[in-house]
This record gives sequence, C-alpha cells and structure tokens, in this order.
Amino acid sequence: MIELKDVSKIYNEGRPNEVRAVTDVTLSIPAGRVTVFKGPSGSGKTTLLTLVGCLARPTEGRILLDGELISSLPERFMTEVRRRTFGFVFQRFNLIRGLSVLENVMIPAYPLGPDYRELKSRAMDLLARLKLDHKAKMKTEYLSGGESQRVAIARALINDPEWIIADEPTANLDSKLALQFLDEVRQLKETGKSIIITSHDDRIVNADVVDMVVEMEDGRIIGIEERNAS
Repeated sequence: MIELKDVSKIYNEGRPNEVRAVTDVTLSIPAGRVTVFKGPSGSGKTTLLTLVGCLARPTEGRILLDGELISSLPERFMTEVRRRTFGFVFQRFNLIRGLSVLENVMIPAYPLGPDYRELKSRAMDLLARLKLDHKAKMKTEYLSGGESQRVAIARALINDPEWIIADEPTANLDSKLALQFLDEVRQLKETGKSIIITSHDDRIVNADVVDMVVEMEDGRIIGIEERNAS
C-alpha cells in the first residue's frame, strides 16, 4: 500500500514563476492492483507519479510505503528504496543508444552488486519471457517501438520490484502495440506486481485490467473510480 497524505509539489516556490504542479493530494494506492492516473497534459499526473516513485520529494505532505514514511528519508536511503521497490517504464523508454538490449536490461541492477553471471541469466530469462532473447546482442537503436517498450519492461523488472510505474506507455504506440502492452500488464498483475500508469489514452483507461482510475485536473484529484472489487 502506498499512502499520500496532503501531498503538494511546488516548483520555484515563493518566486513570480511559482507553479503548483500537485496540490493537497490524499490517496491510498492498494498493492497488487492496476491504478491509472488519468488527465490531460498539465494535470499533474506525471508529477504525482514521480513523487510516488521516489524520483522527487513533495514540497508538503507525507508519502508512506507499507506504513513506513519514505518521503523524508535521506537521499541515499530514498535511492535504495527506489532501486529495490520500483521499476520504471518511461514514455520514451530511455534506452541507452550504443548498448545492446541485454546491457540495457542489466544496468539498473549494477548498483546492487549482484553476481554478473546470475544477473545475465536473469536478464536473459526476462527477455525470453518477453520474446526478445533472440535480440539480446542487438543495439537498442535498431529496435521497433514495440520491441523498445518490451526491453523497457524487462529493464523495469530486473530487480524484481513490487511496484511497476509506467508514464504514458502507449503515447507513441499504435493500437496493436497498445493491446500488447495491456497483455503484458495482465501478466504482471497475475504475478502479484502492483502497477501504476499515467495515461490520457482511452485504450488504457477503459481496459478491463485496470482496478482504479484517479482523475486529475490542475494538480488536484477530481474523481476516483474503483473497479474489479473483490
């Protein structure tokens, strides 16, 4: 469970160009489910995602993970939480050109100091699961959009995080690839992963795998829709 209590994020605080990207958000995000932050560009959904994923700190308020306060941890402890708890799939995938598919998948695990052979084996298993093991040695700049996304998913999973965070994952994908992404989300959910997605794509928002939709506007939550209640 991730809990946000009266969370705000203010950029350039106290200056003429001050921006309140997120304002007074209180929200509980259950584990083991698929949650979507919905809203147009500028609604604050991506900023909220960065706060949840320990990529940024709130200006005001508190964020708790399984009852433990994480938003005020010293930077090195927050970094450790981020590495072990969250896997990220960015909108533009952020794969490193010039490196192979396999190398890109392995990179997030290096700071944790795993045995290289064990790490390589784990990365190859993930690529096989996503039907990309035959492209392990290929440079990432030669991949298609759908292949790049699957590599990004494998990279997000390399440290076996509980939470997967995806920012506008279908923004640059056609309908076929968007449906493929949703199939991968279903498989992740079935393995017990918790997934948070930002999207204004109706294909994502209306998908049957989604358990909760949090609608945002001007940095505030304006609606929460619960689905798939057990």
